[in-house]
Amino acid sequence: MAAATDARFRDHLFAAIQWLLPTRWLSTLVFRLTRMRQPMCKRILIRVFMRAFRIDLSEAELENPDSYDSFNDFFTRALKPGARPLPKDLQALISPVDGTISQFGDIREGRIIQAKGRDYSVLELLGGDTEAADAFMNGRFCTIYLAPYNYHRIHMPIHGRLKRWSYVPGRLFSVNAATARAMPNLFARNERLNAIFATPAGDIALTMVGALFVGSLETVWAGCVTPPHLRGAPAHYEPMSPVVLGRGEELGRFNMGSTVILLAPPDSVEWIPTLAPGQTVRMGEAIGRWRGTRAAG
Repeated sequence: MAAATDARFRDHLFAAIQWLLPTRWLSTLVFRLTRMRQPMCKRILIRVFMRAFRIDLSEAELENPDSYDSFNDFFTRALKPGARPLPKDLQALISPVDGTISQFGDIREGRIIQAKGRDYSVLELLGGDTEAADAFMNGRFCTIYLAPYNYHRIHMPIHGRLKRWSYVPGRLFSVNAATARAMPNLFARNERLNAIFATPAGDIALTMVGALFVGSLETVWAGCVTPPHLRGAPAHYEPMSPVVLGRGEELGRFNMGSTVILLAPPDSVEWIPTLAPGQTVRMGEAIGRWRGTRAAG
């Protein structure tokens, strides 16, 4: 009991400290630092990071750390072709990222589990987009946390066509487990990018949640969306030209660790029986199976 109380105190203290930090300024500083091309600076950053997080480049397209133009190029590195094989089952829903399952399950009464004893609204997560939120009422969700040492490109979990996307300004709190346990509405509070895709399983949403030190959210159709880290109302967009992405194709990328939230409509997806919070997953690994065939137009 005492240990649990101490753990809760540490979680709440860590969350409280973040309210006092200049998170936007710190994230902008990290953005600039990670894009420095001065050979000595970027080499030191890469080497220190590799040593601290025991990074293995054997799967990377460029195995020599000195081959990267900047720390950010190293951090968002591409993998060798075939490093993440896709399941032969064409109805397998794949993990869009390398990371750790934070929570998954049913969306009940429009709310998603954040951590034990905490949940948040789908409508708030999607920046007030009522039409999009209605599609996921009583649907399914899966939240995956990307640690700094993970591969940081985001891929499509299923073939789909981009219908619309939004940028929602917000805070830049850490999204690690301690903050998720302590801070209410964390994922609906932080800066984020939502993308809605028409797929054979119905509309699927992917949310890229920004976080402390996450200096960049980037997509293949809009390029670098942040910075700047804006304030104000959410901005909703429709693609200027058709964006169709196959299962496993790159959708976007993070600079530094963060979180991806996958939303599916009711009766469309069954999670694999072995899926569990705390489980490590890799991009391309089956995390579920979608049912039936729906129009993706």
